Amino acid sequence: MSDQQKKIAGEAAALRVEAGMVVGLGTGSTAAWFVKALAARGLDGLRCVPTSEATADLARELGLTLSTLDDTPRIDLTVDGADEVGPGLALIKGGGAALLREKLVWEASDRCIVIADAAKVVTTLGVFALPIEVVAFGHKTTANRIADVLLDHDIQMPARLRQAERGVVRTDGGNLIYDAKCGAIHDPVRLADDLKLITGVVEHGLFLDLADEAIIGTVSGVELLLP
Repeated sequence: MSDQQKKIAGEAAALRVEAGMVVGLGTGSTAAWFVKALAARGLDGLRCVPTSEATADLARELGLTLSTLDDTPRIDLTVDGADEVGPGLALIKGGGAALLREKLVWEASDRCIVIADAAKVVTTLGVFALPIEVVAFGHKTTANRIADVLLDHDIQMPARLRQAERGVVRTDGGNLIYDAKCGAIHDPVRLADDLKLITGVVEHGLFLDLADEAIIGTVSGVELLLP
C-alpha cells in the first residue's frame, strides 16, 4: 500500500516540472518514483541535480541530463521524500544517509516539494530517529557532545552510530551518521540550532522552513499540504 502511495505522490510531483527547468532530485524510495515519472515525461531542456550517487545512477540510467550544484547553483524546483512530515511542514530526513547533500540542494532551490506516503505525516516530530551527520575523526567524542545536547532537550537515549551488514554506514562524502531516538521533539528549532553548534557535527536531519508544499499519497489519491 505504501509503495502505491509513494508512486502517486511522485507522479503528481513530476507534473509540476516544466521544460527547461533545473530540478533537484531527492534520495530514497519515494524520490525514486519521482525520478522515474520525470524521465517518462520526456521534457526538453531539463537539467537535474542529484542529491546522492544512488539517485545519480538511477537518473543517468533513465536518460536524464545531470548537472552539479557548482555548475547550476540556482535550482528551480527540488522534489524529495521525507521520513516524517510534521506541523508546518517541518521534516525529518536522512534515512537514506544523504541529508547533507539534500539540504545543500534544498537551500539552493527556489521551490521545494516534499513527497511522502500518508504514514509519514505526524503530529509531533521524533518517532523516526533523527539522523545526525558527523565527521569520522573523533566521532565518539562528538557523540558524547550530542548526548549532552539531547539530554538538555529531555531526550534520554544517546544517539547510536548507524551500521549496516557490511559495517559502519558512510555517506557519499565519507562522513558517519548517528541516529537519535528522540521519541518527541518539542522544540525542533532550538534542537536544530544546538546540534549545529557542536564541533564535528556536519548536518542534521531537521529540515525546517524549507518545504513549500507537501504532496501526500493516500488510499484515496493525493493530498496537498501547505506550511
